[in-house]
Amino acid sequence: MGLQSRGDRRKLVVGNWKMNGSRAVNDQLLQAILSAWCPLQHVDVALCPPFLYLPQVAEALTASALVVGAQSLNPRSNGACTGEISGQMLADVGCKYVIVGHNERRRMQSETDLYVAEQFLAAQESGLTPILCVGESEQARAAGHALDTIGQQLRVVIEAAGLEAFSRAVVAYEPIWAVGTGKTATPQQAQEVHTFIRDQFGAQGDSLVILYGGSVKASNALSLFGEPDIDGALLGGASLDAKEFIAICQSAEQVATGITQ
Repeated sequence: MGLQSRGDRRKLVVGNWKMNGSRAVNDQLLQAILSAWCPLQHVDVALCPPFLYLPQVAEALTASALVVGAQSLNPRSNGACTGEISGQMLADVGCKYVIVGHNERRRMQSETDLYVAEQFLAAQESGLTPILCVGESEQARAAGHALDTIGQQLRVVIEAAGLEAFSRAVVAYEPIWAVGTGKTATPQQAQEVHTFIRDQFGAQGDSLVILYGGSVKASNALSLFGEPDIDGALLGGASLDAKEFIAICQSAEQVATGITQ
């Protein structure tokens, strides 16, 4: 499926800064990225800083092709939700994307598949593009249940939102055992799961952008992006290093243009 439709899908690289940064550190990182940035014709790029720094990053990116996204949202539009942020608020400060279902949120904030589906719907209602994260634990993979786990995570959102909603969404496969551990799925392992994910959407899957997130580095990005169903990356630590981040984005551009040497 991916080989037939790859040309219709743009590459996407998303930097998830997680709980890192300060105004000064952010300024240094943004300046380093933007000063060395070469325009990419075939790759979309987004940065997702902590909520507090969204206006700072959005302002810095105004004159560039890079866009800003958020790391999570509350499904409600307003009300008595102390400490929470709505999709409308994110859109109001310039966000284009929002991550939902990240494994750290599922584990640390006990976000369920149903809650993630609510977030997905709320993101789209606010005009944001949700980046739906799915992935298996090391235990699930060892037991041979990786695809069952991922299938269930997808199924709940598909049942809530419908297949058509994924024409305005992104999916990110992040094997929990490879996030922040230094371990990385081989390109073949990642491709197997990406193919499985794409197949869950039938014909709609041809145009669905599916990212890989799991210790992606400049040294392995080219081989990962070379797989037919891997359309880019959801980066964590690598997005906090300007040189590394730019190199990964350039690898995506190389693959998109067919120039890999």
